[in-house]
Amino acid sequence: MAEEYAIDATQFRETLLEQRASRLPGGLYHLNQVLMAYNSNRIEGSRLSEEQTRYLYETRTVEGVASVDDVVEMTNHFRLFDRMLDAVSTPLTADRIKEYHRILKQATADSDRQWFVVGGWKRLPNMVGDLETTPPDEVDGAVAELLAHYPDPEAMTFEDVCNFHHRFEAIHPFQDGNGRIGRIILFEQCLGAGIMPFIVLDEDKYFYYRGLAEYPNEKGFLRDTFRTYQDRYYARFRDYVRPTS
Repeated sequence: MAEEYAIDATQFRETLLEQRASRLPGGLYHLNQVLMAYNSNRIEGSRLSEEQTRYLYETRTVEGVASVDDVVEMTNHFRLFDRMLDAVSTPLTADRIKEYHRILKQATADSDRQWFVVGGWKRLPNMVGDLETTPPDEVDGAVAELLAHYPDPEAMTFEDVCNFHHRFEAIHPFQDGNGRIGRIILFEQCLGAGIMPFIVLDEDKYFYYRGLAEYPNEKGFLRDTFRTYQDRYYARFRDYVRPTS
């Protein structure tokens, strides 16, 4: 089913890619970098404010008190967003998912822990809330099966994107960073398939969590939450995109 927006989703993709190349300040690419890095990290406990995030992106400095790991992971997320844009419309692989994790977690405190694998699948069991996830020794096979059951990037539907995201988070393949990697893949898949992209906002994270938790029994919660995010994304950024005539 076609997206009902006055500006086609592919124009958002093209604008992001063009501005990624030109590094245009104050445009769609710039604002997406800040908004996605701030919200995705904030959901996972970052204490940096949106203003600190913006300042870090623009000047590579931080005002006020800040955790070293928060700063490192926020800076890494800027690089992760760039790597994702470079990969749009190319087949997603396990190696690239691991690369995304390596970019996000390198030089953090976790990278010094012997039990933590930067850019590799988890070694210890983990949970999402009260839900058990895929055991470490089954992760490689589960990710391979997940990737094998989805169409080429440009052929994915909105339903495919929702299903993939839930399954990825249920596997929880990394020791930490799963949410941020899952959300960057979510954004990439929307861009690649010409689906209106969106950013999961920290202020609405409980609706997002509920959608993931209830997805096996009621898919509508997560889908409706994502549709709301799409509408908000479009309303916020439509003026930054030049529509085709």
